[in-house]
Amino acid sequence: MTDGVDNGKRRFLTIAAYSGVAAVGVGFAAVPFIASWNPSARAKAAGAPVEADFSKLQPGQMMRVEWRGKPVWIVRRTKQNLKDLASLTGSLRDPESTINKDGQPSYAVNEARSIKPEYSILVGICTHLGCSPTYRPELAPADLGEKWRGGFFCPCHSSRFDLAGRVYKNVPAPTNLEVPKHMYLSDTRIIIGVDEGSA
Repeated sequence: MTDGVDNGKRRFLTIAAYSGVAAVGVGFAAVPFIASWNPSARAKAAGAPVEADFSKLQPGQMMRVEWRGKPVWIVRRTKQNLKDLASLTGSLRDPESTINKDGQPSYAVNEARSIKPEYSILVGICTHLGCSPTYRPELAPADLGEKWRGGFFCPCHSSRFDLAGRVYKNVPAPTNLEVPKHMYLSDTRIIIGVDEGSA
């Protein structure tokens, strides 16, 4: 019954089959182990860039977007808002954004602190102790005084910022609000978290 059977070939095929089954088993065991080294979807999302469409934003309005667990404000400034920015220079701690110059994008180092002057893109966290300021676009409200030209007021310790996120003098916040990396995808869409220098 064993005439014509090549035992060497049989041995080779048996070893090859066992090796193949073993390799598949090792693969099934290794995949979850190696996959555990990758960051979770939640961790990836926490640092991932975020797109925002502000096509419905009217002059004087603000919208909020979440990026890395932080609020990011997109403010569409009016022509009057832009004129007022120049008039506030003497009241501001860092009107030219030279403090922490290396910690912000180059397009944040100008009077409007933006790529397009009409739009302000800011991280909505006070640079004092991390509270979130409120948007106060009205002019000369009774509680902020007649020199107030719109901006952001931190209710925690009364820090004030103009509509470019520049901090006023004599308030607890030490620096201007952060301008996150961002770039325009179209006239009414941006991506927050990357810019042309990092894309």
